[in-house]
Amino acid sequence: MPSRLTEWVDEGPVSPVRMQSIEKNAAALGVSTLQMMESAGRALADRALADRALDRSPEDVLVLCGKGNNGGDGFVAARYLARHTECTCIYLAAERNGDSAINLSALRRCGITLQEISCKDDLQNLSKHFSEADLIIDALLGTGAGGEPREPVASCIRMANSSPAYILSADLPTPGIHADYILAFHRSKGDASGVSDIGIPLEAECYTGPGDLLMIPKKQKHSHKGEGGKVLIVGGGPYQGAPYLAGLAALRAGADIVRVASPVALDCPDLIHIPIAGRNIGKADADRLNSYASDADVVVIGPGMGTESHAVACTLAEAAQKVVIDADALRLPLPAGEETVYTPHRGEFIRAFGSRPIRDLHTDARLVRDAADLNRVILLKGETDIISDGTRVRFNRTGVPAMTVGGTGDILAGVTAALLCRMPAFEATTVAAYANGLAGEVASRKIGDGLIASDLLLYLSQILYGE
Repeated sequence: MPSRLTEWVDEGPVSPVRMQSIEKNAAALGVSTLQMMESAGRALADRALADRALDRSPEDVLVLCGKGNNGGDGFVAARYLARHTECTCIYLAAERNGDSAINLSALRRCGITLQEISCKDDLQNLSKHFSEADLIIDALLGTGAGGEPREPVASCIRMANSSPAYILSADLPTPGIHADYILAFHRSKGDASGVSDIGIPLEAECYTGPGDLLMIPKKQKHSHKGEGGKVLIVGGGPYQGAPYLAGLAALRAGADIVRVASPVALDCPDLIHIPIAGRNIGKADADRLNSYASDADVVVIGPGMGTESHAVACTLAEAAQKVVIDADALRLPLPAGEETVYTPHRGEFIRAFGSRPIRDLHTDARLVRDAADLNRVILLKGETDIISDGTRVRFNRTGVPAMTVGGTGDILAGVTAALLCRMPAFEATTVAAYANGLAGEVASRKIGDGLIASDLLLYLSQILYGE
């Protein structure tokens, strides 16, 4: 019987950065990048040899290998092909490390013709390898390629296109090359002719992992204050610490400017306090806060707010483009912005969405998926978090029992808001869940069951941006 996780595997093409994320998650699960490269290269060789049945008998194969891991796939393919056919490998000169270097070293012992090239002139005496080949494997540029190919890659492309050979591209065709067949690995990256399984576990796609951190866009070198995101936290009243924990978490997660609208001003010099006259946030505050909500990239509503301010919560959400709804704001009528993330625990989910999770992972995942949509992402917090945008579902299992202490949900709301400033809602929420839980794990190892929510703040930045 197939794994129950097959229900949650995304369909359709995958972006290059998402594929890199999946591969890193797979490595964290114990499937090494060297294993994946071996499987990909073997699949290329098998595809090349299978073409014998299509009357394209590859008696003479030319493998073109670039500097990166795509080239490493080509080295593996050439090693397998050397046992079956005449094979030549032309590869770009480069300082290689890791898996690609290992496979080039292995290929040197296979008795095939190896030609290193560093410039256009190096190809002048190699034209016969292009003209005489009946199959060319294109492993020049992989999923990380960008821009117009430069020499000597440009000349390789031109000579390959001029050859009568059948061209088989690895994963993605090198820009400009006229591929007859594109063999994608694990998932299509576009217009693949076929897809080969390279042994990546389903968990690498369906569960969050360290690879998900690759999805975070980096701040530009010359960024100015505010470009990393402006966040407004609206909360407090009955519980004054909650909005400040969310605000500090948003700063640690990369937001540049964080304002906290709360009835009580706490001593947090990194946060900008917006005074509230009464004991709770009321209708008299709505007009003034609406202007702050309109100016913010993301608004967090609910931490420590209590139940008396719900009408204001709904009004502010409507004024916001992106909003995170947490804690007491998770009640009917549900506040909603143009793009909304809801972060309920089980009891809040029942109150806000009218359905009762039963603590069965797959049943509850269907429940969350049915309640969510593209403009309404839901993160159901639990021993295993469930995140959905109505189409995709992702699970997160980071976290420890010590995180049952009050305030860790406020931290999660702030991290989600900061990431939502620069990422789509589904991706921001999955990364936030992973990072928040991992911060709890690190804090727990150092502190134990006595950790408090603010301890997570010490580790968030390193987890999110340490690499």
